[in-house]
Amino acid sequence: MRYFFRMFWRLLLFLIAAFLFAQTNSDWGQPFPPHRVIGNVYYVGTKGLASYLITTPQGSILINSSLESSVPLIRASVEKLGFRFQDVKILLISHAHFDHCAGSFLVKELTGAKYMVMQQDVAEVESGGKDDFQYGKTPDTLFKTVKVDRVLHDGDQVTLGDAVLTARLTPGHTKGCTTWTMKARDGGKVYDVVIVGSPNVNAGYKLVNNALYPRIADDYARMFRVLKSLPCDVFLGAHGNYYGLEEKFARLGKGGANPFIDPDGYKRYVDEREKTFRSELEKQTAAAK
Repeated sequence: MRYFFRMFWRLLLFLIAAFLFAQTNSDWGQPFPPHRVIGNVYYVGTKGLASYLITTPQGSILINSSLESSVPLIRASVEKLGFRFQDVKILLISHAHFDHCAGSFLVKELTGAKYMVMQQDVAEVESGGKDDFQYGKTPDTLFKTVKVDRVLHDGDQVTLGDAVLTARLTPGHTKGCTTWTMKARDGGKVYDVVIVGSPNVNAGYKLVNNALYPRIADDYARMFRVLKSLPCDVFLGAHGNYYGLEEKFARLGKGGANPFIDPDGYKRYVDEREKTFRSELEKQTAAAK
Protein backbone atom coordinates (compact mmCIF):
# COMPACT_ATOMS: atom_id res chain seq x y z
CA MET A 1 0.00 0.00 0.00
CA ARG A 2 2.81 2.42 0.87
CA TYR A 3 4.47 1.65 -2.46
CA PHE A 4 1.21 2.44 -4.26
CA PHE A 5 0.90 5.81 -2.55
CA ARG A 6 4.54 6.68 -3.28
CA MET A 7 4.03 5.88 -6.95
CA PHE A 8 0.78 7.83 -6.98
CA TRP A 9 2.41 10.98 -5.60
CA ARG A 10 5.35 10.65 -7.98
CA LEU A 11 2.95 10.38 -10.91
CA LEU A 12 0.95 13.35 -9.64
CA LEU A 13 4.09 15.50 -9.35
CA PHE A 14 5.14 14.44 -12.85
CA LEU A 15 1.75 15.43 -14.24
CA ILE A 16 1.93 18.80 -12.45
CA ALA A 17 5.37 19.45 -13.91
CA ALA A 18 4.15 18.40 -17.35
CA PHE A 19 1.25 20.84 -17.02
CA LEU A 20 3.56 23.66 -16.01
CA PHE A 21 5.80 23.05 -18.98
CA ALA A 22 2.82 22.78 -21.30
CA GLN A 23 1.97 26.27 -20.10
CA THR A 24 5.57 27.33 -20.68
CA ASN A 25 5.42 26.15 -24.26
CA SER A 26 2.22 28.09 -24.86
CA ASP A 27 1.99 31.60 -23.44
CA TRP A 28 4.88 31.76 -20.96
CA GLY A 29 7.42 32.23 -23.74
CA GLN A 30 5.33 34.42 -26.03
CA PRO A 31 6.40 38.08 -26.22
CA PHE A 32 3.86 40.68 -25.17
CA PRO A 33 3.93 44.38 -26.05
CA PRO A 34 5.76 46.30 -23.30
CA HIS A 35 3.72 49.23 -22.03
CA ARG A 36 3.37 51.82 -19.33
CA VAL A 37 0.83 50.75 -16.75
CA ILE A 38 0.74 53.96 -14.73
CA GLY A 39 3.24 56.56 -13.61
CA ASN A 40 6.70 54.97 -13.53
CA VAL A 41 5.37 51.41 -13.60
CA TYR A 42 5.89 49.44 -16.83
CA TYR A 43 4.99 45.93 -17.98
CA VAL A 44 8.00 44.11 -19.48
CA GLY A 45 6.90 40.49 -19.15
CA THR A 46 5.72 37.85 -21.59
CA LYS A 47 2.13 36.94 -22.38
CA GLY A 48 1.95 34.51 -19.49
CA LEU A 49 4.66 35.60 -17.04
CA ALA A 50 4.44 39.09 -15.60
CA SER A 51 7.53 41.24 -15.01
CA TYR A 52 7.46 44.91 -14.04
CA LEU A 53 9.95 47.74 -14.38
CA ILE A 54 9.83 50.59 -11.88
CA THR A 55 11.90 53.48 -13.24
CA THR A 56 13.65 56.32 -11.44
CA PRO A 57 16.38 58.81 -12.40
CA GLN A 58 18.74 56.72 -10.24
CA GLY A 59 18.04 53.44 -12.06
CA SER A 60 15.32 50.82 -12.22
CA ILE A 61 13.76 48.07 -10.15
CA LEU A 62 12.77 44.82 -11.88
CA ILE A 63 10.12 42.57 -10.37
CA ASN A 64 10.31 38.92 -11.53
CA SER A 65 13.10 37.53 -13.68
CA SER A 66 10.78 34.69 -14.79
CA LEU A 67 12.38 31.80 -16.72
CA GLU A 68 16.00 31.82 -17.83
CA SER A 69 14.68 32.00 -21.39
CA SER A 70 12.54 35.01 -20.42
CA VAL A 71 15.48 37.28 -19.68
CA PRO A 72 16.29 38.19 -23.32
CA LEU A 73 12.58 38.96 -23.85
CA ILE A 74 12.47 41.12 -20.73
CA ARG A 75 15.61 42.92 -21.83
CA ALA A 76 14.16 43.57 -25.29
CA SER A 77 10.98 44.96 -23.72
CA VAL A 78 12.93 47.26 -21.40
CA GLU A 79 14.96 48.61 -24.30
CA LYS A 80 11.91 48.96 -26.55
CA LEU A 81 10.46 51.30 -23.93
CA GLY A 82 13.61 53.42 -24.16
CA PHE A 83 15.32 52.32 -20.95
CA ARG A 84 18.67 50.58 -20.42
CA PHE A 85 18.60 47.04 -19.09
CA GLN A 86 21.97 47.70 -17.45
CA ASP A 87 20.27 50.36 -15.31
CA VAL A 88 18.38 47.71 -13.32
CA LYS A 89 19.79 48.21 -9.82
CA ILE A 90 17.42 46.04 -7.78
CA LEU A 91 15.82 42.67 -8.58
CA LEU A 92 12.72 41.50 -6.69
CA ILE A 93 10.40 38.52 -7.09
CA SER A 94 6.81 37.67 -6.24
CA HIS A 95 7.71 34.19 -5.01
CA ALA A 96 10.38 31.52 -5.34
CA HIS A 97 8.92 29.30 -8.06
CA PHE A 98 11.00 28.70 -11.17
CA ASP A 99 8.60 30.57 -13.46
CA HIS A 100 9.25 33.78 -11.52
CA CYS A 101 12.89 33.48 -10.44
CA ALA A 102 14.82 31.01 -12.65
CA GLY A 103 16.27 33.90 -14.64
CA SER A 104 17.55 35.78 -11.60
CA PHE A 105 21.15 34.57 -11.90
CA LEU A 106 21.28 35.88 -15.47
CA VAL A 107 19.74 39.26 -14.57
CA LYS A 108 22.36 39.61 -11.84
CA GLU A 109 25.16 38.70 -14.26
CA LEU A 110 23.98 41.17 -16.91
CA THR A 111 23.15 44.11 -14.64
CA GLY A 112 24.85 43.62 -11.28
CA ALA A 113 21.47 44.20 -9.62
CA LYS A 114 21.06 43.54 -5.92
CA TYR A 115 18.75 40.55 -5.36
CA MET A 116 16.27 41.04 -2.52
CA VAL A 117 14.03 38.19 -1.35
CA MET A 118 11.56 37.62 1.49
CA GLN A 119 13.19 35.67 4.33
CA GLN A 120 10.90 32.63 4.08
CA ASP A 121 11.79 32.18 0.38
CA VAL A 122 15.56 32.67 0.71
CA ALA A 123 16.36 28.99 1.31
CA GLU A 124 14.35 28.02 -1.75
CA VAL A 125 16.09 30.58 -3.94
CA GLU A 126 19.57 29.73 -2.70
CA SER A 127 18.94 25.98 -3.09
CA GLY A 128 17.66 26.35 -6.65
CA GLY A 129 14.20 25.16 -5.66
CA LYS A 130 15.29 22.04 -3.77
CA ASP A 131 13.96 23.49 -0.52
CA ASP A 132 10.45 23.91 -1.94
CA PHE A 133 7.83 22.03 0.08
CA GLN A 134 5.95 20.93 -3.04
CA TYR A 135 8.36 20.81 -5.97
CA GLY A 136 11.73 20.23 -4.29
CA LYS A 137 12.00 16.73 -5.74
CA THR A 138 10.65 17.62 -9.18
CA PRO A 139 13.71 18.09 -11.43
CA ASP A 140 11.94 20.10 -14.12
CA THR A 141 11.05 22.86 -11.65
CA LEU A 142 14.56 23.37 -10.26
CA PHE A 143 16.75 26.29 -11.30
CA LYS A 144 20.25 27.69 -10.90
CA THR A 145 21.10 28.75 -7.38
CA VAL A 146 21.50 32.45 -6.64
CA LYS A 147 22.92 34.28 -3.63
CA VAL A 148 20.48 36.73 -2.07
CA ASP A 149 21.96 40.16 -1.37
CA ARG A 150 19.32 41.42 1.04
CA VAL A 151 16.92 39.36 3.15
CA LEU A 152 13.53 41.03 3.43
CA HIS A 153 10.93 40.84 6.17
CA ASP A 154 7.25 41.67 6.22
CA GLY A 155 6.78 45.42 5.92
CA ASP A 156 10.32 46.16 4.76
CA GLN A 157 10.70 48.95 2.23
CA VAL A 158 12.82 48.84 -0.89
CA THR A 159 13.79 52.29 -2.10
CA LEU A 160 15.55 53.61 -5.17
CA GLY A 161 15.43 57.27 -6.09
CA ASP A 162 11.86 58.40 -5.50
CA ALA A 163 10.39 54.88 -5.71
CA VAL A 164 9.35 53.18 -2.48
CA LEU A 165 8.04 49.62 -2.55
CA THR A 166 6.75 47.77 0.49
CA ALA A 167 7.15 43.99 0.81
CA ARG A 168 4.04 42.36 2.25
CA LEU A 169 4.37 38.73 3.32
CA THR A 170 1.42 36.86 1.80
CA PRO A 171 2.41 33.21 2.38
CA GLY A 172 0.80 29.95 1.34
CA HIS A 173 1.63 29.56 -2.33
CA THR A 174 5.23 29.64 -1.13
CA LYS A 175 6.34 30.28 2.43
CA GLY A 176 7.72 33.69 1.46
CA CYS A 177 5.25 34.70 -1.23
CA THR A 178 5.40 38.48 -1.48
CA THR A 179 2.84 41.06 -2.55
CA TRP A 180 4.41 44.37 -3.51
CA THR A 181 2.72 47.70 -2.87
CA MET A 182 3.72 51.19 -3.93
CA LYS A 183 2.29 54.57 -4.83
CA ALA A 184 2.41 55.86 -8.40
CA ARG A 185 1.90 59.45 -9.46
CA ASP A 186 0.03 60.00 -12.68
CA GLY A 187 -1.85 63.00 -14.03
CA GLY A 188 -1.52 64.91 -10.79
CA LYS A 189 -2.99 62.05 -8.74
CA VAL A 190 -1.45 59.39 -6.53
CA TYR A 191 -2.57 55.77 -6.93
CA ASP A 192 -2.10 52.70 -4.74
CA VAL A 193 -0.52 49.90 -6.78
CA VAL A 194 -0.74 46.28 -5.63
CA ILE A 195 1.26 43.52 -7.34
CA VAL A 196 -0.20 40.27 -5.99
CA GLY A 197 2.28 37.44 -5.31
CA SER A 198 -0.09 34.49 -5.74
CA PRO A 199 -3.26 33.44 -3.92
CA ASN A 200 -3.53 30.13 -5.82
CA VAL A 201 -3.68 26.64 -4.34
CA ASN A 202 -1.80 24.58 -6.89
CA ALA A 203 -2.84 21.07 -7.88
CA GLY A 204 -1.40 18.61 -5.40
CA TYR A 205 -1.03 21.10 -2.54
CA LYS A 206 -1.84 19.48 0.81
CA LEU A 207 -3.68 21.96 3.02
CA VAL A 208 -4.25 19.39 5.76
CA ASN A 209 -1.58 17.31 7.54
CA ASN A 210 1.24 18.73 5.44
CA ALA A 211 4.40 17.54 7.19
CA LEU A 212 6.65 19.80 5.10
CA TYR A 213 4.48 22.88 5.63
CA PRO A 214 2.34 22.31 8.75
CA ARG A 215 0.89 25.83 8.88
CA ILE A 216 0.05 26.12 5.18
CA ALA A 217 -3.70 26.58 5.70
CA ASP A 218 -3.14 29.22 8.40
CA ASP A 219 -0.71 31.02 6.10
CA TYR A 220 -3.23 31.11 3.27
CA ALA A 221 -5.81 32.55 5.67
CA ARG A 222 -3.28 35.18 6.75
CA MET A 223 -2.55 36.00 3.13
CA PHE A 224 -6.19 36.70 2.36
CA ARG A 225 -6.51 38.90 5.45
CA VAL A 226 -3.54 40.94 4.23
CA LEU A 227 -4.79 41.22 0.65
CA LYS A 228 -8.23 42.37 1.80
CA SER A 229 -6.64 45.02 4.01
CA LEU A 230 -4.60 46.66 1.25
CA PRO A 231 -5.82 49.83 -0.45
CA CYS A 232 -5.73 49.18 -4.18
CA ASP A 233 -6.34 51.36 -7.20
CA VAL A 234 -4.11 49.59 -9.71
CA PHE A 235 -4.36 45.81 -9.61
CA LEU A 236 -1.42 43.80 -10.97
CA GLY A 237 -0.02 40.32 -10.32
CA ALA A 238 2.61 37.67 -10.93
CA HIS A 239 0.68 36.42 -13.97
CA GLY A 240 -1.17 38.72 -16.31
CA ASN A 241 -4.31 36.60 -16.20
CA TYR A 242 -4.75 37.52 -12.53
CA TYR A 243 -5.86 40.99 -13.55
CA GLY A 244 -6.99 40.60 -17.17
CA LEU A 245 -3.79 41.83 -18.82
CA GLU A 246 -4.78 41.10 -22.42
CA GLU A 247 -8.25 42.60 -22.16
CA LYS A 248 -7.05 45.72 -20.38
CA PHE A 249 -4.09 46.23 -22.71
CA ALA A 250 -6.47 46.09 -25.69
CA ARG A 251 -8.35 49.07 -24.21
CA LEU A 252 -5.23 51.08 -23.42
CA GLY A 253 -4.90 54.35 -25.32
CA LYS A 254 -8.40 54.19 -26.79
CA GLY A 255 -9.87 56.95 -24.70
CA GLY A 256 -11.54 56.81 -21.33
CA ALA A 257 -9.99 55.96 -18.00
CA ASN A 258 -6.83 53.94 -17.58
CA PRO A 259 -8.11 50.31 -17.67
CA PHE A 260 -5.48 49.23 -15.13
CA ILE A 261 -7.18 51.37 -12.48
CA ASP A 262 -9.52 48.65 -11.23
CA PRO A 263 -10.18 48.59 -7.47
CA ASP A 264 -13.42 46.64 -7.90
CA GLY A 265 -11.67 44.03 -10.03
CA TYR A 266 -9.10 43.59 -7.27
CA LYS A 267 -11.78 42.97 -4.66
CA ARG A 268 -13.62 40.50 -6.88
CA TYR A 269 -10.41 38.61 -7.64
CA VAL A 270 -9.38 38.31 -3.99
CA ASP A 271 -12.88 37.22 -2.95
CA GLU A 272 -13.04 34.58 -5.70
CA ARG A 273 -9.60 33.19 -4.83
CA GLU A 274 -10.48 33.03 -1.14
CA LYS A 275 -13.69 31.11 -1.88
CA THR A 276 -11.69 28.65 -3.98
CA PHE A 277 -9.21 28.18 -1.15
CA ARG A 278 -11.95 27.71 1.48
CA SER A 279 -13.69 25.15 -0.72
CA GLU A 280 -10.48 23.15 -1.22
CA LEU A 281 -9.69 23.32 2.50
CA GLU A 282 -13.15 22.02 3.40
CA LYS A 283 -12.81 19.18 0.90
CA GLN A 284 -9.39 18.14 2.21
CA THR A 285 -10.48 18.46 5.85
CA ALA A 286 -13.47 16.20 5.25
CA ALA A 287 -11.31 13.65 3.43
CA ALA A 288 -8.81 13.56 6.30
CA LYS A 289 -11.45 12.60 8.90
